[in-house]
Amino acid sequence: MGTISIIIPAYNEEDNIQLIYESIKKEFTKLAYDFEICFINDASTDHTLEKIKQLAAKTPKVKFVSFSRNFGKEAALLAGLQHAHGRAVIIMDADLQHPPFLIPELLRGYEEGFDQVIARRNRNGERTMKKLLSSSYYRIVNKIVDVKLEDGVGDFRLLSEKAVRAVLSLNEGQRFSKGLFSWIGMSQKIIDYDNVLRENGETKWSFSKLLNYGFDGLISFNNRPLRICFYTGAMILCLSIIYSAVTFMQILNSGIDVPGYFTIVTAVLILGGIQLVSLGIIGEYIGRIYYETKKRPPYLIQETNFMNGAQYEKNQPRIYQIRHNRGNQYL
Repeated sequence: MGTISIIIPAYNEEDNIQLIYESIKKEFTKLAYDFEICFINDASTDHTLEKIKQLAAKTPKVKFVSFSRNFGKEAALLAGLQHAHGRAVIIMDADLQHPPFLIPELLRGYEEGFDQVIARRNRNGERTMKKLLSSSYYRIVNKIVDVKLEDGVGDFRLLSEKAVRAVLSLNEGQRFSKGLFSWIGMSQKIIDYDNVLRENGETKWSFSKLLNYGFDGLISFNNRPLRICFYTGAMILCLSIIYSAVTFMQILNSGIDVPGYFTIVTAVLILGGIQLVSLGIIGEYIGRIYYETKKRPPYLIQETNFMNGAQYEKNQPRIYQIRHNRGNQYL
């Protein structure tokens, strides 16, 4: 029934490489599909690459791309989509928090004709504060952005040929894959599963990284933050005019003293804070435009066991003939 590509970004996951391979292999023994695993090594500083190479030496089902430096998970996802050869792809994390036992269910959704079969985890076992912050974030984001982002939905999903083509046609340097997957739409099926703890190692997502990732989600798909700045400024301007007019009338009618130091300091602090936040938002948009105009490749490849150069391009299957004009750069 064809080959399914499993894309696995990996950063310092040496303890999980063999485990994830064995778990995936076990699931495919029950299925009529063949499989290939595409590991994307994001310049790991441990023995992740060595573990992947050991597997690749034993079986042609294991492919890998190793970056020249750490380019981040978004670049790794793009590299995986560009290099995979299967008729459909499944994106998973290397830490086994995306359980391989869901693969048969994802494939059943694919056989039913869905272009995206999405795995959505519940938040059982997470700290109450984390649950609260997450649910609040998604409520706010979905009121602002132009796409719908589901709480508990990440990169763990199956993408059909048509969906992969659509994602690769989005020629963006600053990528937010969770939003891109939602933006392309197409027929979707959601599969719920229980939260799974990491098998080995530690999470690579610090609070600051999560904060930056969340901010990317806010500004990647709309210009509403800029409009909010405009409306806030306009509202303050109107209130200031009204306040000035009322104060002036009171002076004329009653001869009251003009409010002094406290009013001035408060007004300056409020307006200064709003201006700084507005400048920061504008600067973020300008910075993204700046990086887009540079047209740098989203990643550079240090080492791979995929075919290189012209041979690679010649042998790419039709599913991936749409090429990202800044990806797939070899050193």
